[in-house]
Amino acid sequence: MASGNDPTGRRTAAADARAPTFNLIMQPEFPLNALILASEALRIANQNSGRELFRWCFVSEDGQPVRASNGMWMSADDSLQTMPPADYYLVFEGNLPVQRNSPKLLNQLRAATRFGATVGAVDTGSFALAQSGLVDDHQVVLHWEAVPSFKEHFPQVAVSGQIYLAEDQRVTCAGGVATLDMMLDLIGRLKSPALANEVANALVHVPRPATAPQRTDDRPKLAKLNLADRILAVMDRHLDFPLSLQEIAERLKVSHKTVLRECLRSFEETPMRLYLRIRLQASRNMLFYEEFSIKDVATACGFSYPSVFSRAFQAQFGMSPRQFRETLRRGQSQTYRPEVRRLSISAPPAKKHPQDEPPV
Repeated sequence: MASGNDPTGRRTAAADARAPTFNLIMQPEFPLNALILASEALRIANQNSGRELFRWCFVSEDGQPVRASNGMWMSADDSLQTMPPADYYLVFEGNLPVQRNSPKLLNQLRAATRFGATVGAVDTGSFALAQSGLVDDHQVVLHWEAVPSFKEHFPQVAVSGQIYLAEDQRVTCAGGVATLDMMLDLIGRLKSPALANEVANALVHVPRPATAPQRTDDRPKLAKLNLADRILAVMDRHLDFPLSLQEIAERLKVSHKTVLRECLRSFEETPMRLYLRIRLQASRNMLFYEEFSIKDVATACGFSYPSVFSRAFQAQFGMSPRQFRETLRRGQSQTYRPEVRRLSISAPPAKKHPQDEPPV
């Protein structure tokens, strides 16, 4: 624990009471890069100013270390039960967010909001805010791969494709380097733009506006989108009930031959093959982030039967949807409580006693 004069900002006893405080909540499989960027931005702000301008605390469900998505373990300062009150509560989330967001976490987020704190989410943390009922009237940002799954769970919540969004005591972010952009914005608002620029320079980063797109292939929206962008937009909006080539052309008010030529020119694919790839990528993301049944994933991505979906998925990714999910979950389980797994593997078989035998 840092002393009152320590510029790092970690849990100081004699800290300035007016210093904005952050509870950085780590969920299983959280993105470590995002957490490091968030805390480093606050640390550098303190270091460069020579004063404790910000305070922060690493929090886990039970106060125990948490495994990040890259397999590393991160220690926590506090549990959800013992964490100090804060001005900002940021949830750093990874895979399977709905299953891993406990009632205790959701209740803490609701309580923080009632007491006037800002609640925020990084990567898939927006699932926790939506489960808490805190963003029904707000637009949210989350990692683009998790958007189809999020929309299946929370169709009433509007989703934006920008890198972060900060408004009305809600802060949501796509994760990755976008976390740094979000933190620079918060530092600029809470202290000064000049300090935010110092932090950006220290981290060799050129800040981006909140409205910047998450992906390099998401070009800035023009007053009039080009035909390739419009084709993709129509396909993305109709994953569950795929349109025919003629229906796509009608919505775009062009001929079907024009759609065909544009797809071959821009994507080197026929329209229907491109459409299939988009639907399969959406299905992969749903399998990655959530435990939807194979049938539900198939339906959500426009496949009439699970068997048809499985064959298309196998052809695209080299394994069936079930194999993909099992391989993913097996890799995650190998690093969950490794000390327990090591003991169970290395221990000799226990001798059976008569009372251990099941009744006949």
